[in-house]
Amino acid sequence: MNFELNETQLMIRDTARKFAQEELAASADERDEKEEFPRDAVQKMGELGFMGMMVSEQYGGAGLDTVSYVLAVEEISKVDASAGVIMSVNNSLVTWGLETYGTEDQKKRYLHDLASGKKLGAFALSEPEAGSDATNQRTTAKKQGDSFILNGTKNFITNGANADIVLVMASTERSKGAKGVSAFIVEKGIPGFSVAKKEKKLGIRSSDTVSLSFEDCRIPAGNLIKEEGFGIKFALKTLDGGRIGIAAQALGIAQASLDASISYSKQRKAFDHPIADFQAVQFKIADMSTEIEAARLLTLRAAVLKDRGERFGPAAAMAKLYASKVAVASALEAIQIHGGYGYIREYKVERFLRDSKITEIYEGTSEIQRIVISRELLQ
Repeated sequence: MNFELNETQLMIRDTARKFAQEELAASADERDEKEEFPRDAVQKMGELGFMGMMVSEQYGGAGLDTVSYVLAVEEISKVDASAGVIMSVNNSLVTWGLETYGTEDQKKRYLHDLASGKKLGAFALSEPEAGSDATNQRTTAKKQGDSFILNGTKNFITNGANADIVLVMASTERSKGAKGVSAFIVEKGIPGFSVAKKEKKLGIRSSDTVSLSFEDCRIPAGNLIKEEGFGIKFALKTLDGGRIGIAAQALGIAQASLDASISYSKQRKAFDHPIADFQAVQFKIADMSTEIEAARLLTLRAAVLKDRGERFGPAAAMAKLYASKVAVASALEAIQIHGGYGYIREYKVERFLRDSKITEIYEGTSEIQRIVISRELLQ
């Protein structure tokens, strides 16, 4: 498997790196402190093609491969993991799901605006009693003429407060369990659809995470994705790709931790020597670099399998499992290398640690990834 990057992929990586440094870096800490959504930056990401990277050109997207997407998410997340996850959700969970499983009418109605950054998407699967057990959907959608009436609550929804379009999983026939769950496109502004609560979070604080409430929302039958009963399959297939995006986000956080550690260790002196001269610090940096490179290769492997049209779910689970573990470990080591300075807000490594932890939780916890991997091996 060849991971040598082509000209287009290198250009995408460099463009994302330049954008992150010029548009995100100066405000990332302040937005984190204020929990402020980067609306202008998201619009600019859309203009650059980063919000619909894998969407076909005929629907207004960039028509790029998953490898290019991974490179871009990593570069954005190195500077601002909040912007990275906003971008990841719109690409992996919303536009990919719509283009892969939506009708031609749905694609024409929604993909152009989502890919261009004019509109933002969210993915609503989790509920107060349906986290890792995604099949336990309490949100219902009852057929009524040429509509469905949606009732229920979703929680931990990334982009939820700022999204114009939300893909919502709801039970259309509870007696069928997982086979009775369907997926719907819900537009902002529909009567009965509201943001119920914005969460106060440990990390990725300039990305909004909210609960959504649906009270007798009338959804046109034309907004049903594929067919009734397809919702869980839709969610799981979409999450496979989403895990590649989160692995790339974790990579960005890990690489930022390493870069900060290298820079600091060359400047900070102890006993009249830069601490980079000490073997204890050298070993930490060597281990961090090795683990990050291993995570990067796992992530690129999953991306290549997806681009080839091969089965990639277990590979994506491995990439997310390992990259998220490396992100947390790298951020912890970066704080240790920085000593007391690593614990204060003036230095960015404390934000890297706060941002890293969620990569082990959302789009399937590390425990869920292990189940996916072990099932593949033991079947």
